[in-house]
Amino acid sequence: MTTKTTKTIYWTGIVLTSLWFGASGFFELTTNPIVWGITKQLGYPEHFIYLLGVMKVAGVITLLIPNKLLRLKEWVFAGVFFDITFAFFSKLAV
Repeated sequence: MTTKTTKTIYWTGIVLTSLWFGASGFFELTTNPIVWGITKQLGYPEHFIYLLGVMKVAGVITLLIPNKLLRLKEWVFAGVFFDITFAFFSKLAV
């Protein structure tokens, strides 16, 4: 693969992840009734929903900064993985 192809794939993944988690974080911070209803149905408290929203928005900002904070970006990707994994198992448990 060429460097241009690699960068295109990388930035496509970053943008799609940022859109997904940015929208999710925005809805959590603006107390969207659908998002809040689902999260509260899973048994999570309100303060957790706000914290999750803040962390998602901070992660999106970190991902969109080009070629800086690489170690922090690794933590953001780990957070995305854990968020998706825990959401899946929370839904299964309920």
